[in-house]
Amino acid sequence: MSLPPDRLERFARHIVLPEVGGTGQVALAQAHVVLVGCGGIGSPALQYLAAAGIGRLTLIDSDVVDVSNLQRQTIFTPSDVGRAKAEIAAEWVRRFDLGLEVDAIVERVGQGNVAQVLSGAHVVLDGCDNFATRLLVSDACVAAGIPLTSAAIGRFQGQVASFAGHLEGQACYRCFVGDAFDAEGCDTCAADGVLGAMAGMIGTFGAMQAIRVLLSGHAALGDDPQFGKLHLVDGLAPSMRTLSIAKDPSCEGCGGQ
Repeated sequence: MSLPPDRLERFARHIVLPEVGGTGQVALAQAHVVLVGCGGIGSPALQYLAAAGIGRLTLIDSDVVDVSNLQRQTIFTPSDVGRAKAEIAAEWVRRFDLGLEVDAIVERVGQGNVAQVLSGAHVVLDGCDNFATRLLVSDACVAAGIPLTSAAIGRFQGQVASFAGHLEGQACYRCFVGDAFDAEGCDTCAADGVLGAMAGMIGTFGAMQAIRVLLSGHAALGDDPQFGKLHLVDGLAPSMRTLSIAKDPSCEGCGGQ
């Protein structure tokens, strides 16, 4: 596959980077990313995934826009209040770049549809707000052999990591959090608060790490997809530290892989 002249011009600042180049940009154009959640994480992540020229985007969110979302979910406006987030996000992508394919799924991810909605993805970027969905998505990614990038925020803290539990020796998200949170209840932004700029910081970091996975084997940036590396960001300090997540041989999600 070669890029037409208008795409070469649009992505010239990528292509001139030795770490990306024309080969890397073609890889991005051929990639399919599934974004779980179009809110605080998903909104800024989507903007930079689309800006990177990801050829196909599947956007999953069952929620509608609320006025309280506007503080951090940057693709929405007051006129969008009450409308489905996934549909508005897809409209944003179509306005931004006609060369991208985008699908909106206005459903909650569950046991009955998770395999179908993730089908064909080269990487899944999960920015949802509850552990039950995160673990369900992780288990489905392991079963389908799809890398997963997970991003989460709370107050002034954030965390981003990519997992490949389907690969030998690599941890999955469940190896990281275990089974203790395999339920609906968890801390929420509504209860604890979150700085809007932190959502942008972690969302774009998540997009960066997903792009790193996509470029693996195509360009220098992707030589190390950083699977199992958990990046913890403190927005107040500010600081970041990185931990390695070990594969749990007894993990229900990937231990038998």
